[in-house]
Amino acid sequence: QVLLVESGGGLVQAGGSLRLSCVASGGAFSTLAVGWFRQAPGKEREFVAAIGYNGGTTAYADSVKGRFTISRDNAETTVLLKMMSLKPGDTAVYYCAARATSYSGPSAAAANYYYWGRGTQVTVSS
Repeated sequence: QVLLVESGGGLVQAGGSLRLSCVASGGAFSTLAVGWFRQAPGKEREFVAAIGYNGGTTAYADSVKGRFTISRDNAETTVLLKMMSLKPGDTAVYYCAARATSYSGPSAAAANYYYWGRGTQVTVSS
């Protein structure tokens, strides 16, 4: 069982930056791919970024490419999402998720993730 806890959300002006953290406990976190997803009010949950178990492979949604960076520190069982040049359209609850199968690659499909955190709110004002 893997427990994921997100932090780092908040209110920021457009153009600003935030860094989200996802800290894991339990399970073999260092063998699991991790993704970030977000859900805005009235919208479907959408993929943001994902990273392979050793950090060697990353994937990004087109909407965040060049602005967001995902990274991980397996020694600290942490995955970070650095968000720059934030836009009002980035406003959402951001969720961290981990795949259940060791050594599987990052995926943009929410259905491929088994463990989920409770989310952290990001609000970008115009």
